[in-house]
Order: sequence, then structure tokens, then C-alpha cells
Amino acid sequence: MIIHPPMLYLGFVSFVIPYAFAMAALITGRTDDRWIRITRRWTLWAWLFLSLGLVLGGRWAYDVLGWGGYWGWDPVEIAAFMPRLTGTAFLHSVMIQEKRGLLKYWNMILVILTYALVIFGTFLTRSGVLSSVHAFANSPIGPLFMGFVSLSLIASVALLIKRWPELKSETEMKSMLSREALFLLNNLLFMSILVVCFWGVIYPLISELATGQKVTVGPPYYERATGPLFAGLLFLMAVAPLSAWGHSTVQTLGRALWKSFAAALVVTGILFATYTQNVYALVGFFLITLVLFATLHEFWRGARARQMAQNENFFAALSRLMGRNRRRYGGYIIHISMALMAIGILGIELFQMETQGTVAQGEQIAIGDYVVEYRELASWDNRGEGVNYTRAVVDIYENGIYLGQLYPRIDFYFDSQQNMTIPGQRSTFRDDLYILLVDWQPVSTIGATFKIYVNPLVNWLWIGSITFLLGLIFAAWPDRDPADEPVRRKVTRDVRQTSAAD
Repeated sequence: MIIHPPMLYLGFVSFVIPYAFAMAALITGRTDDRWIRITRRWTLWAWLFLSLGLVLGGRWAYDVLGWGGYWGWDPVEIAAFMPRLTGTAFLHSVMIQEKRGLLKYWNMILVILTYALVIFGTFLTRSGVLSSVHAFANSPIGPLFMGFVSLSLIASVALLIKRWPELKSETEMKSMLSREALFLLNNLLFMSILVVCFWGVIYPLISELATGQKVTVGPPYYERATGPLFAGLLFLMAVAPLSAWGHSTVQTLGRALWKSFAAALVVTGILFATYTQNVYALVGFFLITLVLFATLHEFWRGARARQMAQNENFFAALSRLMGRNRRRYGGYIIHISMALMAIGILGIELFQMETQGTVAQGEQIAIGDYVVEYRELASWDNRGEGVNYTRAVVDIYENGIYLGQLYPRIDFYFDSQQNMTIPGQRSTFRDDLYILLVDWQPVSTIGATFKIYVNPLVNWLWIGSITFLLGLIFAAWPDRDPADEPVRRKVTRDVRQTSAAD
């Protein structure tokens, strides 16, 4: 929790840089892709910090808050998530402007939206207008902050309208299956998720203004509305990198994709026979494996081609290939990480098991393949820290085999008069056993109430998160290709000369 808020803050403030350059481009009329090239790494680092803040917040909630989950679709959580949606769309969309001179309108709109959502998220947190575990108390700063948000958005839109004719695309989109067309579809999916999230956040405000009654929008709304959209994004992760620039057909795309498609079908069939018959899970696992196979095949294909051309060892060829195109292969690593994270999300959302029971010493609670046996409970004060600790000891068995002990506890802080529930956890690649001490009778009666979760596959979410951060750092790191250095120097020199001339 010490790192989570500063990372979100760094992500928020870092997005000011690409926004400022975009506004400068609109003010000066220099609407080519120079501002994008200059700010690309700023955007990547802003995206990194914001993503890291969200991941750390989810992990902290999972380890400390004691409710068996990591993401509650809280309004302030969503407020931090929305600029990440538009920032992700922006990072993809700018590649099309650089490569093909397309989507200039989109890029300006996305960078303006990202900045506006950063300010809007800060407003929601600081003003206290929404009910949220993250929000501050009601504050007089709210109206002033809302005024600042409105003025920023109005000024940005006015500049955009003024320069709209100059943002015309340099070429035309010739094929609906071309890479640029699929990236446009990617933008539309991200914007659709944004609309779902934004409506869920502001609907309680509108309802309260209209009826005088406070309402809440819960996780079921977000999950039902965004699930198909995220599935579409997974499909595009597999397909878009394999499509050609300019023109692509069903036949050419099919030739590039059929091996990965067949492998994903085989894996899905195996999962159907051995793991689950849940249709939603099978569709999700098919899309995940399609992303993994298609992306890994791109690594293999590129390295194999270099190996044959340069007569190198395969792993040396792969290393040099990645080092000379960090942006591309860093993006592929991020796609792999998204697939790994999706495994964890599917597992906990579709297969989570939960039970609660009150037991005396020596009694057991069964859940799935696990048996939890209550052994003892102790309570003591630490006056130096101002905390009372109440800790239970439970034995864990799986299919009759003893696995060890876990120690769920409740910490009571005297100053704030608040409890903090710390779960006992046993983590594997397959699942998490997650045990909470909910309540206890007086220690003399040796009785306690436990809430127990089994969260299948959830640790792939954290593995994917680490992979994501590594991939993003790899993509943001300067290329090792010496040929790129003169280009970077020329851009910097041109910018300095233009500034001096002004």
C-alpha cells in the first residue's frame, strides 16, 4: 500500500506529457507524427506506472482486505482504470499514424480523453461525490475541480475542431482485414468498455440528482457488459499482429493463423474432457490459447528466419531479433502477459468456491478437495504498535494428505478502532486456498467462525502481471540497433532548430 498510491499518481501526472505535446501540435499546426515519436517513451512509462499502481492495488486488496477477491468494480477503482483503457488504445493507435498516416483524429481524441479522465478520476476521489472505500470525505474543492475539468476539456476540443481539416489521413484504408482496420476495431472495443465503465460511475450521480435516492452499480453490471468486449480484444490480440499492412484477405490471414487456431482447438478439447464443460470458460480458454500460440509462433517464425539468413544459433537469433525491435517484441510479451492474466481472471470469476462455518477445536470444514481443521486460537496485545492480534491455527488436508498449517488472523487497531482481516493462504499454480477468521467466541470456549475460499488459477493473474511489467520495460527500453540512433538525434535536432527559429 505504500507503493500503490504513488504509482497511480506517477501514472496520472506522466500522461500530462503526451497531452501537452498534442496540444502544442494543435496550437502550432504541426500535426504530423513528430509529437508522437517524441513522447512515445513518456507514454509507455506513464502506462507502466498506472498499470503497476492498479496491479499493486489489486494484490493489496487480495492479501489484506480479506474478501477473497482483488477487484471490486469500485467507482474510484474504475476511475483509475478508465485512463488506462484510453491510454492502451492510444499506444496501439499511434502505430497506425506512424506506419500509414492514418487515425490522426483518433490519436488526438484518445490523448485528450486520457488526460480528461485522469483529471476526472482525481475529481471523483477528492470531491467525495461518490460512495467509495477509496474516496475522501466531502470537500469544497469539488466544484472548483469540476470547473477545471470542464475548462480543460472545452479548450482541448476547441483546438481539435480548429485543426480538424489538417488531421486528414494521408492514405485510405483499403481492406477491412488489414492491420490498420483491425487496430481501428481495437479502438472501438476499448471505447465501448470505456462507455460501460463511465456510465456505471456516473449513473448513481444522475439517479441521485433526478430522484434524490442513492443507488449503486454493482459488479454484475460491469461483468456482463464488458465480458464480450474483453473477449473481442483477446481475439484481436491473436489476429491483428498476423494481418498485413495495407491489404489483407481471409485467405492470407487464414494461412497465418490456422496452425494456432488448430492448436487452440486441441487444447480446448482437452480442457473440455478433463477440466470443465462451462461454455463461457471454454470460449475464454480457446481465446487465451489462441493468443499464446499465435504470439509464440511469431517469436519462432522471426527467430527461425534470422537463423537461416545469418547462420546463427536459434537462441542467439531470437535474442538479437528482440534486441533490435524492442517495441514489437515487447508488445508481444505484453500480449502473452494479458493471456496469462486472463487465465487467472477466468479461474476466480467462474470457478471460485466459498463456504463458511463455525467449528470447535478439532472440528473440520470441507471445501472441494480440501479439509480445514481448527486447532487453536490466541489473542494478545502489542501496546507498542497499538494493535491487538487474534490468530487462529488451522491444519490443511488435501485428499487426506496433510499439507501444513495456516494462520488467519484479525488485527484490531486501538487508535482507529478498526479491524483488518489477514487471510491464511496456500498458493499453487492450480489454486489458492484462502482462509479468513471471521469471528470467535470467547477464547475459553475454543470456538471460531471461518470463511474459506478456493480460488482456482488465480496466481496466473499475478504471474501475468509480472510478465506484463517486464514486457513493458523491455518495450520502453532504447533499441540496441545503432541505426536508430541517428534518427533519434535528427528528430531532437529538428525540434531544437524549430524552437530556436520561433
